[in-house]
This record gives sequence, C-alpha cells and structure tokens, in this order.
Amino acid sequence: MDRCVSGKRMYATQDIAEDVLIETWTRFDFAPNNGPVGVYRCEDCGRFHLTSKGPVNERLARALSEGTIQRQKEADRWLNKLKRR
Repeated sequence: MDRCVSGKRMYATQDIAEDVLIETWTRFDFAPNNGPVGVYRCEDCGRFHLTSKGPVNERLARALSEGTIQRQKEADRWLNKLKRR
C-alpha cells in the first residue's frame, strides 16, 4: 500500500477511509479516548487519512451508539472460534 510523505496510509475516497475507520474499530479494542476517530483530506497528497484528533466521524459515532461495531466484534469472535475447529 502506498504511503503519504507523512507516513500515513492513503485512501482514495472519504467513503473508503470511513469504511477502514469503522473496520479498525471492529478489529481492535481501543482504550477510552484512544484510537482513530475521523478522516481528513491531506494537503500533501490529496488523499484521505485516519486521525485520532478532532471530532468523532458521524458514521463511526452512529456505529458505536447503535452497537453495530460491538455486534461485528462478536460475530468475528465466533467466526474465529469456528475456524479453529
């Protein structure tokens, strides 16, 4: 995957970056006030990056409040259990 001069991963669109943001929250357990919370367009490369600063992205906030991320984490845990059998 290409990286920006800042060293961050680059995403072609805001939608893709938001998908990755939500996927990141389903895969990792972040401590309170930790982890990426938004996306932004980089002035250096023109692509989108994840950021842990600023307001929480609307899609992420909705997924967290509706329990979507927690349900996906549980589904992933079960899939991993079934794969090990």
